Amino acid sequence: MSKIVVVGSLHYDIMLDAPHRPEKGETVMGTACRYKFGGKGGNQALAAARAGAEVIFVGAVGADEPGRFLLTTLETNGIDTAAVQVVEAVASGMSVAISDAEGDYGAVVVSGANQHIASDALHSEQLWQRAAMLILQNEVSPQANLLAATAAKTRGIAVCINAAPARPLEPGLEACIDILVVNAVEARDMCGITVSDLASAVLAAETLAQRFRQVVVTAGEHGVAFCQQGEAAMSQPAKKIRLISTHGAGDCFTGVLCRALADHHSLAEAVSFANEAAAKHVSGG
Repeated sequence: MSKIVVVGSLHYDIMLDAPHRPEKGETVMGTACRYKFGGKGGNQALAAARAGAEVIFVGAVGADEPGRFLLTTLETNGIDTAAVQVVEAVASGMSVAISDAEGDYGAVVVSGANQHIASDALHSEQLWQRAAMLILQNEVSPQANLLAATAAKTRGIAVCINAAPARPLEPGLEACIDILVVNAVEARDMCGITVSDLASAVLAAETLAQRFRQVVVTAGEHGVAFCQQGEAAMSQPAKKIRLISTHGAGDCFTGVLCRALADHHSLAEAVSFANEAAAKHVSGG
C-alpha cells in the first residue's frame, strides 16, 4: 500500500442549492442546504484513502465544533491525523458554495486555521517514513507549501501540486514539483493559453511540460489532457454521465491520480483511473 502525505486545507463546507447563482445585489431563494467535510487538502486526502492509499494529513483546525467534525471525518476514513494541529485562538476554515440547476458552483472560502500550519510537523522524520508522494494545493500559505515540498524533495519523495486556486508559484517551490495538476482557468493563468476544448488543453499541457516533469490539465466536460516532459501530450475525453454536481470533482481526480502514480502506474493509466473516479463523483456515484 502506498503512503501519501497531504499538506493542505480543511474546511467546514456549507452547500447551498439554488436555481442560479446570484448576480450583484440579487437575492436568490435556495432549495436545499447541506453541511459537508471539505477543503481541497481534505477532499484529496479522502479520495486517495478511499482509493486504497495510506494517508497522513498535515494541517490545522480550530478548537471548535467544525474542527472536531473535520478531524472525526479524517479519522473515520482511516487517515492519520497526528500531524493536524488544533489552534486555540483561530476558527476552523470554512466555505460557502452555491450549486446551480446545471450542477456548476461558485464558492467563498475563509481560511482561518489553515493559515497556521505548524512547521514542526514537517520536520518530523516519522512523517516522511515510507512516503511515496506529497500532495499540495494553494489553499494554505506559500511558506507551508515550500517547506513541505523542500522536505519531500530532499528525501526523494515525489511532489504533486494541484495549483488551485491560481496564484504565482515561487521559484523555490516550482523547482520541487514533479506533477502539476490544473484546471482550465489555472492552466490559462499559468501559461496564457485559453482552454476551451481538448485541443487547447493539449497545447496548454505541452506548454506547461516545458516547466514541469508531468502535467495534467482537466478541461471539465471536454475531458483531460496530460503530458510527460519531452513527449507529445495525450488526452482522454470526458465520460458520458448524468451530471449532479461538479463540486469536489477536481479533488477526487487529484487524490485518485496520486494514489495510482504512487503505486507506480503510468501517467496515462493514472489519468484513466482518476477520470473514471471523477465521473462517478459528479454523477453522484
